[in-house]
Amino acid sequence: MSEDRPSLSVTTWFKENQTLMIFLIAQALAIATAGASIIAYYVRMETRVHIMETRGAEYSVARMAKMEERITIIEQRQARNEDSIKRIIDQYFKDAPK
Repeated sequence: MSEDRPSLSVTTWFKENQTLMIFLIAQALAIATAGASIIAYYVRMETRVHIMETRGAEYSVARMAKMEERITIIEQRQARNEDSIKRIIDQYFKDAPK
């Protein structure tokens, strides 16, 4: 009979503190849910960063290539304009009365 006594006191304690046990279980579930949502948030964030790094790198390289092409065209036009200006100035000084 002495063996039944400890189990009886544990069940009695659970019955007396049922509200506390429900609160503790609910709190543990809330903490677990918050932890799971934080982990899910970080996984989504890491996925977004990875996608931006891979897609962004391709986009940046293509954009830089276009910018380099535009700069090359502008430099060529500038060189042609400088040559034209020099020819015009040389022609002007040749034809100018002395």
